[in-house]
Amino acid sequence: MTPRPESSGSRPKGTAGEKIPEQPTAAQKKSAAKKTAVPKQAAAKKATAPAKKAAVKKTATTQSPATKPTAKKAAPAKTTAKKAVERKAVAKKAAPEKATAAKATAEKVAATKATTAKKTTAKKTTAKKATTAKATATKATATKAVAKKATTKKAVAKKATTAKAAATKATAAKATATKSPAKKTPAKKAPAKTTTAGTATAAPAQTVPPEMELAVSPALGAADRDRLLNGTHHDPHSVLGAHPVPGGIAFRAFRPYALSVTVVAGEVRAELQDDGEGFFSGLLPLREVPEYRLLVEYEGTVLDTEDAYRFLPTLGDLDLHLIGEGRHEELWSALGAHPMTHQGVTGTRFSVWAPNALGVRVAGTFNFWDGTGHVMRSLGSSGVWELFLPDIGEGELYKFEITRPDGSKTMRADPLARRTEVPPATSSVITSSEYEWGDTEWLARRAEAPAHQAPFSVYEVHLPSWRPGLTYRQLAEQLPGYVKNLGFTHVELMPVAEHPFGGSWGYQVTGFYAPTARLGTPDDFRYLVDKLHQAGIGVLMDWVPAHFPRDDWALAEFDGRPLYEHADPLRAAHPDWGTLEFDYGRNEVRNFLVANALYWCEEFHIDGLRVDAVASMLYLDYSREPGQWTPNEYGGRENLDAVAFLQEMNATLYRRVPGVVTIAEESTAWDGVTRATHHQGPSGFGGLGFGLKWNMGWMHDSLQYMSHEPVYRKYHHHEMTFSMVYAYSENYVLPISHDEVVHGKRSLVSKMPGDWWQQRANHRAYLGFMWAHPGKQLLFMGQEFAQGAEWSEAHGPDWWLLDPGYGAEAEHRGVRDLVRDLNTVYRATEALWRLDTDPAGFEWVVGDAADDNVLAFLRLDQEGNPLLSVSNFAPVVRPDYRLGVPEDVPAWHEAVNTDAAVYGGSDVTNPDPVKPEAQPWHGRPASIRLTLPPLSTVWLRPA
Repeated sequence: MTPRPESSGSRPKGTAGEKIPEQPTAAQKKSAAKKTAVPKQAAAKKATAPAKKAAVKKTATTQSPATKPTAKKAAPAKTTAKKAVERKAVAKKAAPEKATAAKATAEKVAATKATTAKKTTAKKTTAKKATTAKATATKATATKAVAKKATTKKAVAKKATTAKAAATKATAAKATATKSPAKKTPAKKAPAKTTTAGTATAAPAQTVPPEMELAVSPALGAADRDRLLNGTHHDPHSVLGAHPVPGGIAFRAFRPYALSVTVVAGEVRAELQDDGEGFFSGLLPLREVPEYRLLVEYEGTVLDTEDAYRFLPTLGDLDLHLIGEGRHEELWSALGAHPMTHQGVTGTRFSVWAPNALGVRVAGTFNFWDGTGHVMRSLGSSGVWELFLPDIGEGELYKFEITRPDGSKTMRADPLARRTEVPPATSSVITSSEYEWGDTEWLARRAEAPAHQAPFSVYEVHLPSWRPGLTYRQLAEQLPGYVKNLGFTHVELMPVAEHPFGGSWGYQVTGFYAPTARLGTPDDFRYLVDKLHQAGIGVLMDWVPAHFPRDDWALAEFDGRPLYEHADPLRAAHPDWGTLEFDYGRNEVRNFLVANALYWCEEFHIDGLRVDAVASMLYLDYSREPGQWTPNEYGGRENLDAVAFLQEMNATLYRRVPGVVTIAEESTAWDGVTRATHHQGPSGFGGLGFGLKWNMGWMHDSLQYMSHEPVYRKYHHHEMTFSMVYAYSENYVLPISHDEVVHGKRSLVSKMPGDWWQQRANHRAYLGFMWAHPGKQLLFMGQEFAQGAEWSEAHGPDWWLLDPGYGAEAEHRGVRDLVRDLNTVYRATEALWRLDTDPAGFEWVVGDAADDNVLAFLRLDQEGNPLLSVSNFAPVVRPDYRLGVPEDVPAWHEAVNTDAAVYGGSDVTNPDPVKPEAQPWHGRPASIRLTLPPLSTVWLRPA
């Protein structure tokens, strides 16, 4: 609606039933336009006050700019709430002078508008149901209000004194200092009073609150409009939504592409003024902000919705304080996208940490990927941006549109998204879990013994290629049964977190809080973990906090500057993989990673994390040449920030999640990887706090030994014995992982020398030695049945080798049967795992028989019960091979013989119990004579 011009001239004082015209004539419009250009001093002289009857008409009309006169001259058009209150006080003292000015103004208005007034007023009467008028008015726009001035009667002024004093305080506290000037509106007939619920009641003139005497324009100023349009507004809730202002409640909406916006509050319906560029505003003469909805009309449809800018923040001070400290252990509950009910309304809360951003908006399928109208607010100095969007729920795609410090914009996936699109698509997906777990018994049992004192044999799996094409739920029907049948205690899943490139096997993560969508939803992944637990199998997961890729929609320079990565380029770029390293010294980044470790263990019931590439985190000079790295504050090469992070992660995880285990893939001699964080070692550092560590030295040395032809092995005998020099320096896992059977390294059986029979025999003998050696075991998929080809993520294990129709099927099935039997005996024999980390659990029988290629040792449990392991890595049978043994064992019998025919061997065995002889040997008082099969390992237990 066209704004009304200022009054000029005088007119008789209006009466209670008099109708004042709302629509100006063309001449008046022109006159008003000219007056706005007049300098402030000239305008002040010409401005006069309109008369006001004691009964003031309250109606939903567009508020035109108005000037407030004092006793002698008009005040400037633009005023703050504070100035308005001060002028009210002046107006009280100058009531007689005001009355004179008002009378003069009223007479002039009457002379020029008398005829038009009655017609236009009848058309523009408010849409509210006024009980005093008892007539239905025409529809009013949502932005109109009436600005009135004090009555000329002293009696009325005295009566309103008390109400004015109270209202003045309320106005000073609540009014928004809107900079847009408000024009005066001629006096009108007093309407019925409308409550916040929309019910019309009679409203005596003397009860009109003083804050409604001088209204301000609800329209946004140019600065706020520009910032909202450009995506650089840090506090949209302060200008959008509903706000108490002088004159009532200002409603403002920012709805790009909308044709109209209507406020609906109870029975009140008020259409807002279209201010252009998607902005709508209006002033309703209400005492308080009501519960309201918006009817937003677009071409061809009308959207009935809540106003996103009427809600309080969904994050509290405690959340923000903990985020700033880096100690929000449930960060995933504070940041990201969360369907929720807020202030009684269902919707989704969006929040993201982007401290360098000039502004952040949410874009997604719910707004056609145009975030212009969904501007987030900054929550103080926390760097967190937040917005609650009503009526938005699960399944919607979204990203954050971030305005960088240089003014450019970038569209980013949510760092804490709990679900993503299927790659190569990169959007985040709103989700919540409805899964009901069935693994209560497993969780109650898993903390009974620490991992290093319990049986722990691991089957490593790459889920997308184990059985290509299977989803999480389909895998849940096959994987638990397969692993249980083979006797493994745990599976270790190569990284499950979302990653863009399948060829990275998950080790370049972009969605740290989302299971990869390639195989299903997060609840589908929960189902797989649950089924594994119900089958008695623990679930370990590879976790990658060492680095992240440079994809421009993910974490790299997330808000326009280095944020998750280190600000120093020398410390940010990972030299080996072209990725970026995390800034472990920044509280929020450290919090992001510690909370992520907790997230997988608490939300998905993961039993342990194998932490990838720990060595690259610990050393500032890792893979860097001199001059490419900067020493720490003490002049050393240790990354002190990374040390502190790993200690905090381990301490927090073990404190919060009973029975969990963390495993370090650490390839150096760092002191105290599996030592408690509060125990200081000789290096001056406390332990890193891991539960277990991969024994990369054992893996390298033993595979090197096995790759030699047997005739040369005597020259490399130390490669099989050296591991016992440091076996108890850490709590070790013996890994034959994916890294050893890919990219030209060949499969395990293919590393072995000799013909096909010898290769399989070496393979079986090596597995027998590995399962008996102190430490836990890990074997990558496909190696359990001696797959000849190295692994490829494109097609996975060669399952066809186990097809009964294949000629060599029995040979491969025999190796798998051996793995099953090794695990069965292992789990039933405490000597093989109870004292894995205690020197009392191991004794050499013969460790120096290099010419024979023979290794023999005893494993012992807490009571001293032994298991004898003998390996013959020569391709010849050694009959009557004498070995020293304890004299208190009356007889020994074979528990496992890797050369048995059932495994594909030559079936050279010791079928009968072997009794010791009273002949000292190898420094022991008794000895036995065994027949050692070729290329074999034999386990013997007391008969």
